[in-house]
Amino acid sequence: MIKQSWEFRSGGIRGFKLRNGLHNGHREENMTFFKSLSAFALGATLLSSTAFAGEIILNSDHSDPAPKKAMEELIADFQKANPDITVKWNNFDHEGYKSAIRNFLTADAPDVAAWYAGNRMEPFVKAGLFEDVSDVWEANGLNEQLKSAAPSMTIDGKKWGVPYTYYQWGIYYRKDIFAEQGIEPPKNWAEFLAACEKLKTAGVTPITIGTKALWPTGGWFDYLNLRVNGYEFHMELTSGKVPYTDPRVRAVFEKWGELVNAGYFNENHAAIDWQDAIPQMVQGKAAMYLMGNFAVATMKDGGLTEDQIGFMQFPEITAGIPMSEEAPTDTFHIPSGAKNKEDAKKFLAYLASPEAQTKMNATLGQLPVNNQAEKPADPFLNAGFEMLSNAYALAQFYDRDANAEMAKAGMEGFQEFMVKPDRLDAILERLEKVRARVHK
Repeated sequence: MIKQSWEFRSGGIRGFKLRNGLHNGHREENMTFFKSLSAFALGATLLSSTAFAGEIILNSDHSDPAPKKAMEELIADFQKANPDITVKWNNFDHEGYKSAIRNFLTADAPDVAAWYAGNRMEPFVKAGLFEDVSDVWEANGLNEQLKSAAPSMTIDGKKWGVPYTYYQWGIYYRKDIFAEQGIEPPKNWAEFLAACEKLKTAGVTPITIGTKALWPTGGWFDYLNLRVNGYEFHMELTSGKVPYTDPRVRAVFEKWGELVNAGYFNENHAAIDWQDAIPQMVQGKAAMYLMGNFAVATMKDGGLTEDQIGFMQFPEITAGIPMSEEAPTDTFHIPSGAKNKEDAKKFLAYLASPEAQTKMNATLGQLPVNNQAEKPADPFLNAGFEMLSNAYALAQFYDRDANAEMAKAGMEGFQEFMVKPDRLDAILERLEKVRARVHK
């Protein structure tokens, strides 16, 4: 585990490396939620973090170059705006942080801690480890400025943190192939099926995907469920309150089956990773890809130009259901055991501002949650900013929203369904057994 401690003062930044190790962070959050912490790691984590008036302790997992730079800039700007406050920043590697957070929240809490929205924060809220920051939202107009992320930050009618960055998911497609085939980006399910059939008839695989690593299947399940049943049902399901044998869940797989049974996905998807699905698009053998915005860089590296890549919102399925989106969201929270909550709230308010979020996300290459932030220059991020800013609500992704054990079983079932759709009954019964055990 890497942990760096940075103390920001007016004279500059003083940093020292406490422990070196291999960084093993990655974008997909499909690791075990709480891991056992070794005695050594506990000792490294629980270095003295006693705060005093005018100092806040901040723990986060921004060890990659861009996130680290974004945090350095954020803290320096915050201190310039608040010269009476010093920020002591403890920076962990990504995976080590997920192992450590439960310990430091209960044993020696910092004043501010990084985490994630939605069901990923719920266990800490239910355990009384996060502070209610509804007053920060009210005092700074955040209910309007951060409204698309508000549902994923709300439990029991209260706000438990502040979101600062996210990135969109959606359908990336070959604009030139669509133009050649006379296809307009589909807005609803009937148009989507018609587009798939037209592409297949022309000898183009409509949709590419790689499911060797299971998580891309989660994107399909999430979007289909959000469009068939809506955000509230999706969150009830992923939090374990709805059986997987519920007819509404079956309805999701029936829509999915319309694509699988028609042969609209590439045949070898279970043998390839998500990156390996992109050459199909680059070579013009496939036309669409449901994926996060991070895939655009890989598409460009493969040789596609911006003029060849289009982005569209996942189409409507059930008429009248508000359009919610998949947008993994990173957040900051005030632990209930924080020693300097007053200054911690000032930090959260600053973090939530349009100016801070504009600058931070320009460095991150992601999207500001604040809908009054400056629009990104990148055309795909700009499209995502418009879509997410107007979304009804935001899901975090299946392996963030669901319990870790349930997420693993669920995505195994999703992949199996895409290979053997006739096994649906057995898959749903198996998933329901896991849900009943995990959420008993």
